[in-house]
Amino acid sequence: MIWGGGMLADWGVLDFAGGIVVHALAGMAALASVMYVGSRQNEDEDVHNIPFVALGAALLWFGWFGFNAGSALDVGGIAVLAFINTQIAAAFAAITWLLIAWYYDEKPSFVELLIGMIAGLATITPAAGFVSPQSAMVIGVAAGVVCYFAVVLRKKKGLDDALDVWGVHGVGGCLGIIMLGVLASTEINPAGADGLISGSSTFFMAQLAGLALACAWAFIFTYGMLYAIDKVTPVRVDEGDEASVDELLHGEAAYIN
Repeated sequence: MIWGGGMLADWGVLDFAGGIVVHALAGMAALASVMYVGSRQNEDEDVHNIPFVALGAALLWFGWFGFNAGSALDVGGIAVLAFINTQIAAAFAAITWLLIAWYYDEKPSFVELLIGMIAGLATITPAAGFVSPQSAMVIGVAAGVVCYFAVVLRKKKGLDDALDVWGVHGVGGCLGIIMLGVLASTEINPAGADGLISGSSTFFMAQLAGLALACAWAFIFTYGMLYAIDKVTPVRVDEGDEASVDELLHGEAAYIN
């Protein structure tokens, strides 16, 4: 509907590398899933292996350059711009998230730094090829603040989203689409649009409308599909099997006592 020249593209919605197409849809589908399936009996939120977390985050950060810059579909100035903006937003979001978490937890956390970095990557994704590096700084800081408190809200509501797909990817993708509607400039990318700061409210409203439609579609469809599947086969294992579900389904376990 966006990249294929469909209805949202006709509305004028822009999404450089997947703020709606990837992150907002995934986040709203995750929210519908955790609301329908419910929480685990043992909500284990401890980090089991910080070096592996760091390795995975490093691979994500590196791979995201291809994810965003490659969406230019050409080796040129826009690809370079997307590459630079990706790095800037991730770095600013990581530091912002770290500082906020440090303030509330009263200690610095490497894992919190990495989560903030991923929030920055998700948030810059739709805007990477349409905004300036200075705007990427603003987007990174906004990602660190908004996504952090989205995760706090998720915890307060008791939603068991183990990887914070809604709070980090979903909220980040939505925020990126909105920030693109504010910060986009045809001086940066003539193939883009002018946002609010460039004097155009039309593009901003198109971004909001496209985002609202996509989020509603992802949530309702996912919830409906889970309901339909649950009528055929349970989407949640029995409580008695939950603690040993790996052995039950696969005959193997990740951790051996």
